[in-house]
Amino acid sequence: MAEYPTMHLVKAAIVEVLSESGRDLPCEVKNETRLRSDLELDSLDLATLTVKLEAITGVDVFAKGIVSTVGELLGRIDER
Repeated sequence: MAEYPTMHLVKAAIVEVLSESGRDLPCEVKNETRLRSDLELDSLDLATLTVKLEAITGVDVFAKGIVSTVGELLGRIDER
């Protein structure tokens, strides 16, 4: 299955957020990957991720409420 450019952007933003706090990517990033439990993102990480994704895509992924998975992030971005 081909990977959409949006997934690449989301992965890159997640890796950047984690690396800024000295952490490595704990698992593969897929649609069903959970932001908190799988990627170990805390509230500050999620806020930083939101800002990064909004700067790249123009979409505030949390504007319509909380998202829990990478797939939900992608869905919000694709709604634009």
